[in-house]
This record gives sequence, structure tokens and C-alpha cells, in this order.
Amino acid sequence: MPPDAGRVAEQVARQSYGKLIAFLAARSRDVPAAEDALSEALASALRVWPERGVPDNPEAWLLVAARRNLMQAARHRTVAAKAQMTISLAFEEAEERMNEAGTAVFPDERLKLLFACTHPAIDSSVHTALMLQTVLGIEAKTIARAFVVSPEAMSQRLVRAKVKIRDAGIPFAIPPRPALPQRLAAVLSAIYAAYGLGWDGLDGEKEHHSLAGEAIWLGRALLAVLPDEPEAIGLLSLMLHCESRRSARRDSDGRYVPLDEQDTAAWNVIMMAEADALLRKAGGFERFGPLQCQAAIQSVHAARRLSGKTDWQALATLYAALVMMKPTLGARVSQAAVIGRASSAAAGLERLDQLDARAVASYQPYWAVRAFLLAEAGDDTAADAYIAAIGLSDSPAVRDFLTGRLKKARQATQG
Repeated sequence: MPPDAGRVAEQVARQSYGKLIAFLAARSRDVPAAEDALSEALASALRVWPERGVPDNPEAWLLVAARRNLMQAARHRTVAAKAQMTISLAFEEAEERMNEAGTAVFPDERLKLLFACTHPAIDSSVHTALMLQTVLGIEAKTIARAFVVSPEAMSQRLVRAKVKIRDAGIPFAIPPRPALPQRLAAVLSAIYAAYGLGWDGLDGEKEHHSLAGEAIWLGRALLAVLPDEPEAIGLLSLMLHCESRRSARRDSDGRYVPLDEQDTAAWNVIMMAEADALLRKAGGFERFGPLQCQAAIQSVHAARRLSGKTDWQALATLYAALVMMKPTLGARVSQAAVIGRASSAAAGLERLDQLDARAVASYQPYWAVRAFLLAEAGDDTAADAYIAAIGLSDSPAVRDFLTGRLKKARQATQG
């Protein structure tokens, strides 16, 4: 009995979930049914593989098993003949691909599923969450935490959206050119949100690193289909710049290291070079958007490896442009932090004070930035802000870092 059969099943599910769901749903036009069929296939794998051994191509085994489950469910629902034929043909295709000489490669149709998830017929507030679950297999409770809603509410929204895709007959396809700009913005936002979850969740290193990698893959796949979309180019540049610094975010003892203190020798210069080349390519279209602006911000940070210092004035200029284009809370808090470095702590605090008190009350980055600027200004209320930032942080490593800053702030005011 192979002891690792269950682990292999979990690994395949984690790595191939979105690809399998996209393949199944693109043919059945039914996301909930595809999810149920794949869930049953995974349950079968956990029963069968320990006894019979892990198949040579686990992904293809799951695909065929899920397709069989879809067919059986379709018969029970007595679907229309046309739908039954579609399911049957797709099943035959899956069987044929599985039997190919050990490769069983099937088309990756996650981009089509991405555009289906961001269709105008679906409430825009659920676009990103729907993509995160269906394309990347992230659990509803994790998504709910990221969107600060209850798991029950998020699950209900996701179920309604999936039913909408099925009942409205939403196509699984890249939209025509006239409809592309609005649809593309939603897809780019969803991919970046997926990368953000992988980036922020560094304490769950292996799982989240995989999620970040999947988001980068989706960015590359989207760019291959739409090579002349500057914001798609900007997104990939942005993600690569961030990813190039992954190994520098912890020191040798596993402690969190903020960006401006990271060892630039640990940055991936090859990845940064690709990111900068993409940014230059995007600039050639002369359609500057928020994702390109964020990539440019990361490029300024990356330049420290050559100059030895951070150009805070350049960052202040870029953040002013970003806030004009997309005045999100995160952008405005980051702008205040940069102004605090480029000008003075007092100027940065003045920007923070302009934000809605209710909006920032539970926003951890706000309190971390505020604490830093108060400490720089010699204000003894920095300790209170650090305590708030520590309490709102999900990362043990970040909490430890902020606790160290808190101690230094207290020592400074007592001394």
C-alpha cells in the first residue's frame, strides 16, 4: 500500500484544481456540477490509490473520473439531448487524452473560466472571489477573511454566481475586442488579488508560494493571448518585481525584513530584468494605467541594488499618479509612508489624518505606517499605534518585527 497516495492526491488537487475545473466547466457549462464531479473524483482517488497504487498520470485519472461523474449526474437530471451530447463528446475526448502515450495533456482553459467569472451578468463585487475559488481552488473561508466578510455570506455569494453562469448560459471564451477593456480590468484585478494572497501569506510558505506562481502563470497566459494590452504587461511586470524579492523577505533566522532593509544581493536580478523589460514595452503603448504605475514603483525600489539608496522623491511622484488613477485605501496609506520618507514624518502623518477614520480602524498597514511615522517624529503615542498594528497582523513574523519596533519606540521615549 503506497503510504503517500493520499499526499499525492492532495498535491494533484492543489496544483491542478483550476485547470481541471476549467476543462470540465467549459464543456458542461456548469461550474457547480464540475466542482461536485471533481470532488467525487478526489474522494475516489483517496479510496482507490492506496490500494491499487498511484496512476502514472494522476491528473488524467482525476479528469476521466470527474467526467464520468458528470455524465452520471447529467443522466440523473435528464438534461437536454444537446447538453448530453456535449458531455459525452467531452468524456470521449478525456478518455482519448488519458490513453495517449503517458502524457494525457489537456488544454488549460483557465483564461476562459476567468472571463466567465468576470462576465457583466455577474455582480462585480464577487468577480475576484469567484475567480479565486473556481480557477485557483481557494477555500471560501480564506476568501472571506481576505474580503472581511463571514464565510457563510461569501459561500452564498459564490454559489449564486456559479448558478448564474450556468443558468444565463455565460460563454467560456475570451470576449470580442469591443467588450475587452471593461472585462479585462476585472480579470487583471482578480489575478493580482490571487498573487496578493500568495504574497501576504508567506507564513504558509509552500502553499502560498504555489498560489503566487499560479497567478504569475495566469498573467503570462493572458499576455500570450493579449500581447498588446499594456495593463496586462504591467501586471506581469509588477508580479515579477515582487516575486524577485521573495527570498529576501526573511533573514537567515526566519525573521521578517522590510523592503528598504532587505539585502539586495538576495534579489533575483534575472526576474527583475524581465520585469523592467516588460515595463518598457508597456510604456511604448502610451496608455499608462494603475498596474503599470505600481510596476514602476517596484522598479524604483529595485534600482536600490545599483544605486545603494531608494529614490523617495521618485516614489512620491509615482504614488501621486497612482492615487489620481486609483485612490484605494492601500495606495493612499503607502503614499503617506513615502511622503514621510521623502519629505517629513509630519507630512506623512498629515496625509494619514486625511483618511476616513472608520475605513482605517481595522486596516493593519495604516497602523504600521502610523506607528513608524510617529516614532520618527518622536511622538510617544507611537507605542499605541504599534500595539494596534500588532493586534491586526495575521503573520507571526510580522508581529515579532513590529514588537521589536515597539520596544525601540518605548526606549526612545523613556530615554
